[in-house]
Amino acid sequence: MELETGPAMDRNFSLEKSLNIPAHVSSLAFGHAGHLFAGSDDGSLRVYDLSSFKVLKAVRGLGDEVSSIVCMKRPGSELRDAWFAHGQHISKFKFESDNMIQTLEDALVSVKVGESDVDILNELALNANKSHLAFTMDSGFVGVLDLSNHSITRMEAKHDSVCGSVKFVPGRPRELISGGYDNFLLHFDFVQGKALSRRQIDTFVPAGEISLSPPFVMSMAMSDTGILAAGIADGRLWIGFGGEKVVNSGTKAPKKRVKKWEGLDEDQTLLIKVAEGPIVAMAFSESRKLTISTLMGVITQYRLIYDEVQGSVVLQQLWQRESTGLEKVNALVADDKRIIVGGFSAKGRGLIEIWKETPPPINNKGDNTQTPPSTP
Repeated sequence: MELETGPAMDRNFSLEKSLNIPAHVSSLAFGHAGHLFAGSDDGSLRVYDLSSFKVLKAVRGLGDEVSSIVCMKRPGSELRDAWFAHGQHISKFKFESDNMIQTLEDALVSVKVGESDVDILNELALNANKSHLAFTMDSGFVGVLDLSNHSITRMEAKHDSVCGSVKFVPGRPRELISGGYDNFLLHFDFVQGKALSRRQIDTFVPAGEISLSPPFVMSMAMSDTGILAAGIADGRLWIGFGGEKVVNSGTKAPKKRVKKWEGLDEDQTLLIKVAEGPIVAMAFSESRKLTISTLMGVITQYRLIYDEVQGSVVLQQLWQRESTGLEKVNALVADDKRIIVGGFSAKGRGLIEIWKETPPPINNKGDNTQTPPSTP
């Protein structure tokens, strides 16, 4: 697939707020647009109001790092319920409660999914039907928790190393994608428990370049239209367009539905070096707008433009900044107005940075000035 580099666009975010907490931030999730859930490596979690930046609710004493959070709407309540991955357990909490601070004893459900010491949970993902949670483990296993009866299904195939990422395929609630430190992306049908397809991340390094990091899959994001993105430890970005559902130009007819999701199709993928360090977190805020962060806190937003007829991709950098206070980044979430990153500062304390979109400056002629993004 041919790559064209698009011009940098005029989009700007400014640091709206930094939130300091005692423990390292290990996971982030939006409740609704005004609530942020932040998990920490000491087994605690905080729910923030993003207008006042005050803590509304908290959980303490989970015993292990809160590695992932999935929020679910509760009818009649603004506060979402949430499932947490911590250690070998997946637990559900109700935050529409009189208790400001809860503990594990207050969990509505707590399910042990690990069977050995290496079965430490990493990421959770919720399918479109809100009927199943997928999970990944240090042991390389990928599994699914049935939310109706809390039964567990493990996929027959597994990664040969740590499996850190998982996403469901939009429009296909029984299909999911996992990414591992064995350099593989695996595509499963969890009802069958079998792998439908797989893709190995290319280990080739162009002449003249030196890579000190292996091509581990460190992070993944899935757009609502089926574009899959993966962040690689060597600073490369992998993008798969083969499973994208698009509307044909000039008509309302959708792209013909195929029997098999083709998001790992080699002919419709792009692998490109975009960073000098591991890409550890990423999120789509629109179907083709992707925000990524490196481990050291370089945050970049791209627009992806794919021409299926020409087989070409334009990667437009919309904005880039370096975190002002984060020593290491562990998590990122983004919506149409904000980019939020979390990790820890040089002092070893947990830190959340909330970057908010700001309008471009107005010049003396009354026109919007075009200020290109700066590159650290």
